[in-house]
Amino acid sequence: MPVPPADPAPQPRTRLVLATGSESRRAMVAAAGLTADLAPARIDEEAVRQALAAEGASPRDQADALAEMKARKISDRVPGALVLGADQILDLDGQVFAKPETAEAARAQLARLSGKTHRLHSAAVVYRDGEPLWRHVGTARLTLNTLSERFIDGYVFRNWDDIRHTVGGYMIEKEGVRLMARIEGDHFTILGLPLLPLLNWLRVTGEIDG
Repeated sequence: MPVPPADPAPQPRTRLVLATGSESRRAMVAAAGLTADLAPARIDEEAVRQALAAEGASPRDQADALAEMKARKISDRVPGALVLGADQILDLDGQVFAKPETAEAARAQLARLSGKTHRLHSAAVVYRDGEPLWRHVGTARLTLNTLSERFIDGYVFRNWDDIRHTVGGYMIEKEGVRLMARIEGDHFTILGLPLLPLLNWLRVTGEIDG
């Protein structure tokens, strides 16, 4: 007896656009079976972070504000589409870490994080036609082993091409998991997108079946 074809993946009934250039976020959405267009929002994230910090915004609120800014900017260009903006901030006792611009900066970040617990705040905001529809900020706690200077040097040398795209200078989906003593939180939040809450919202609103 022939096997019936599998049901197609649950596609959003409204066009989905990712206001990001992040390949990891794109891969997460694609792995969930969703088709999405990419339209990276060009903003000066560091300048925005500094302005928000000067106004007293917490690292969590900074992540949320940046995600919203990206979604709103692209939403104006794609009428009718669901536009997803996302941002992630590393928070070490209130100190915010950006993506390392040099290998030396990555080594300095890892030395600062060594033996300590930090938080990753991953924010997602959905806009349509210039109006916010949904938002969520997921937070995970990660504790690094105490790392020797020699280990940090070797790790950065081997992995620089990958970790230069990540806050904190590590990727837990690769060798960076060896740096970790303890991880508390959702895997997708750590990767930069609170995917499960997003999928639940799409189901509840009838955008996807499930």
